[in-house]
Amino acid sequence: MRREKIVFLDAGTVDYGDLSFAEIKRLGEFKTHALTPAKGIAKRAVGATIVITNKCPFDKSLLARLKKTKLICLSATGTNNVDLEAARKRGIAVTNVSGYSTETVVQFTFAFLLALAGNLVKFNGASRDGRWSRSPLFTYSAFPIREIYGKVLGIVGYGKIGKRIHQVAKAFGMKVLVAKIPGRNYPSRQNPQRVPLGLLLRQSDFVSLHAPLSPLTKNLISPYTLRKMKKGAFLINMARGGLVDEKALARALRSGHLAGAATDVLTQEPPPRHHILLKAPNVLLTPHVAWASREARVRLIHEIALNIRAFQKGKKRNRVV
Repeated sequence: MRREKIVFLDAGTVDYGDLSFAEIKRLGEFKTHALTPAKGIAKRAVGATIVITNKCPFDKSLLARLKKTKLICLSATGTNNVDLEAARKRGIAVTNVSGYSTETVVQFTFAFLLALAGNLVKFNGASRDGRWSRSPLFTYSAFPIREIYGKVLGIVGYGKIGKRIHQVAKAFGMKVLVAKIPGRNYPSRQNPQRVPLGLLLRQSDFVSLHAPLSPLTKNLISPYTLRKMKKGAFLINMARGGLVDEKALARALRSGHLAGAATDVLTQEPPPRHHILLKAPNVLLTPHVAWASREARVRLIHEIALNIRAFQKGKKRNRVV
């Protein structure tokens, strides 16, 4: 097996000081950079036969400069930061990793769902700021609590994560609807049977987004579709910020049409300090960490090593190009 020159351009996106890269180090001469600014990508990637990256953009002009690069390993599922057609024309293989964070994302989804249904953030605040202490009763019941048993969960995006969400929701006794994404063709026989997005929005008490960002899903949750949602429903976005018109969501929260929302993703990351959802009521925000358990990141590094090993042996594994 030849000794490759392998560089990880933004290892800090997956390693928080708690991972080992030993599996990859065994496969070649390995160098990591915590982060690489766009203007520094070419300098660090030129000369490497294998480049690993999470978010660094590789456009047509940059790919043309990588004369020795034979493989780009994406340390993520999404491929939108690489010009795949340009890579194909230049004979550069591209791999990704899918499924490594499924269980963590499912866990976060239900943490959000349960926190929204139980108003946990507000109750925690009332317990800490003295409102409970001043209550004339043994309890403090200022906020509504909703059981999720028997409620309808609408799932938009039915890949590995969406299917696991379905399984867990059924264990909680929820009813589940799965959306047809407008413009997408589906087989005539499906299990479960998908329903039109508008119907799902009207009937769901909770709507959870797990679809990839594409021309069909960009701003899928718009002023128009938000108006279709049941009054008092909740929206959870675990996919990409671009699926949601964030200004429209903020308006729906301020008006009370939606009872609450939770999102791990925003259109711009990190967000500007004045981002509209940072000031919106009844919204839970986490900083794009729903994938990032240590267990998920260990699986990710292992999968990258397997992708590289397969490439070195002339085999295709997780190839998108």
